[in-house]
Amino acid sequence: MAPSPVPSPPHQRPAADDPAADEPAVVRALARTPRQAFAHGIVQSLPFMIVIVPFALLFGVVAVEAGMDLAQVMGFSVLVLAGASQFTAVQLLSDQAPALIVILSGLAVNLRMAMYSASLVPWLRGATGGQRLLIAYALIDQSYALSIQHYERHPRLSLPQRLGYFAGTAVAVCVPWMIASWLGATVGRAISDDIALDFAMPITFLAMIAPMLRTPAHLGACFVAVLAALLLAGLPSGLGLLIAAPIGMATGAMLEVWAERRQGAT
Repeated sequence: MAPSPVPSPPHQRPAADDPAADEPAVVRALARTPRQAFAHGIVQSLPFMIVIVPFALLFGVVAVEAGMDLAQVMGFSVLVLAGASQFTAVQLLSDQAPALIVILSGLAVNLRMAMYSASLVPWLRGATGGQRLLIAYALIDQSYALSIQHYERHPRLSLPQRLGYFAGTAVAVCVPWMIASWLGATVGRAISDDIALDFAMPITFLAMIAPMLRTPAHLGACFVAVLAALLLAGLPSGLGLLIAAPIGMATGAMLEVWAERRQGAT
């Protein structure tokens, strides 16, 4: 299931007696030009630098230690642009896993991107083909988490304002990821082993996911997937994740259907 429920039609205007319509934050959001929305997205993305930079540095270090050269490391970070699946692929390649397992594991880790895309469709419907390609390329956990929360908080934003905000978040997190990956691959050996850069990955996901666990469906999908992943952790080559992900999604979908039926019955 998507980490956020499908929103109401983006262009639906709130009722005249909606107190949120006149909140200062809402007024400011609606008054921003697309360029100002872009800048706002950058500013709101800055706290993620605390974890993105160490995470990317760590990837550069790990990839070089696994035998990759600088071009291969940057190919991963620029073309794949997905930290968790990059780490998964490098680890499996280091373990001499079959290419098919590496590909399937990377797809399983990034399966959430399909769910992210589905939940963004109601908000970004109307974007051109070129814009959709750029969104698909720059859609990562941080750009999605910030954008979907911003859109839900301000449903009356215009499409250019939404696109501007997304572009700001994407630039603010993707460019530093690439630069820090290069630094990790070039000067990473000088980083002391006492500096635990691997803290960045779990903290990043906790910071993004925790605010989104607002409904029983979200909570059910999260905890069932976590439990399944732990129980299946002993399977080789990350196969446990391949199984845990659809189990969690199915749980969330069933809980969402159950909640809708219960609401309809009342």
